[in-house]
Amino acid sequence: MVTIGNFDGVHRGHLAVINRARTLAQELSCPCAVLTFEPHPADFFKGPNTIFRLTPRDAKARALEGLGIDGMIVFTFDKVLASLPAEAFIVEVLVQRLKVRAVVAGYDFHFGAGRSGSPTLLKEAGNRLGFAVEIVERVLAATADINEAASSTAARAALEAGDAERATRLLGHPFAIMGKVIHGQELGRTLGFPTANLLPDRSCRLRHGIYAVRAVAGTKNYDGVASYGRRPTFENGPALLEVFLFDFSGDLYGETIEVLFIGWIRAEAKFDSASALVAQMKRDEARAKEILRVLSSG
Repeated sequence: MVTIGNFDGVHRGHLAVINRARTLAQELSCPCAVLTFEPHPADFFKGPNTIFRLTPRDAKARALEGLGIDGMIVFTFDKVLASLPAEAFIVEVLVQRLKVRAVVAGYDFHFGAGRSGSPTLLKEAGNRLGFAVEIVERVLAATADINEAASSTAARAALEAGDAERATRLLGHPFAIMGKVIHGQELGRTLGFPTANLLPDRSCRLRHGIYAVRAVAGTKNYDGVASYGRRPTFENGPALLEVFLFDFSGDLYGETIEVLFIGWIRAEAKFDSASALVAQMKRDEARAKEILRVLSSG
């Protein structure tokens, strides 16, 4: 039993597909796997980092594991796969290689050379070749627009604008960056705000600015405030995520943590002095606590 797609962001539409796939797998008494592709097809056709990846491969695997999927099958998206006709993809990949008993896909799933394969074609092939096919219909986002579908594209646009709350409504969960804590210049520590620093995926186009966040470190959750950007007051260097965790003391260097973006506070700015920056950071901390307190009480 497989469900097929890029699943970037693992949003509420993807969740509907995955839930149906898990249910069907239980009915058929077989494992349930996600079939996905690396690199993202957009990156293959247009070059690396063309698309803002909401969930790079490792983050996607972690999210899918949390949803109870038995495995993630990753096919290399290359010239051979890109040129494979839709019928050949069904026969060679799904039937001969994976020996599928069932396939679940979303309403907008297309496959094969030139995206010539459609849900209708997949269902017809399933009837002919002896495997079940179910197509999950459009799932709406929890936004003010009652007709807006859950969409990775719309979530990317929201995050590029810094609208973390809208991204959450589109995805069904907060956007997150997962990574290993690295050593920085320890500027935050000297300013009284020691931070855990992460290098995001190179495709990340999250708006530079200050955010209210929640972080998962090991088995513990922390509230915090984060800066994503180039630190214009000091160096204007490569984009870096710096996270100040409230009520935390210890050493996270080398640990993998996940940072969830809850709310936007302000744009990144250059300050005339370190003292002016510290004063603003204190205001940012207070605003982050307010945002997170409102969320918890709601």
